[in-house]
Amino acid sequence: MFWLRSQTNPLESRRRLLVAESELNREQLIQEWVVMTGGVRTLTNRVKFYGSIASVAALLVSCLAAVRRGKVGSRNVQPSWLQMIPKGASLLLSLWPALRATSHAQDTPQPTSRR
Repeated sequence: MFWLRSQTNPLESRRRLLVAESELNREQLIQEWVVMTGGVRTLTNRVKFYGSIASVAALLVSCLAAVRRGKVGSRNVQPSWLQMIPKGASLLLSLWPALRATSHAQDTPQPTSRR
């Protein structure tokens, strides 16, 4: 009776071949999707990281420009250290959220892909 089962018609063998090929294509698509989402995630993290660096740099430049503008108006009056401490503290406080965002962007662990 085994020889009866081993003789399949060409249509049935073609169907089995197509099903097997479909399964292989599905697995390959899943692997490519995992690789693509990993690449997109990496790109997104890099954009966030460089965006926060650019934000900090822009904030720093604007703060330095504001400090320079304050010095131009009163050239013959030198500010004391006591006057500069609150200005420096406010500058650091304004930069803190951007610096914190930069450090959080670097520290976030990458989620592993499911399979």
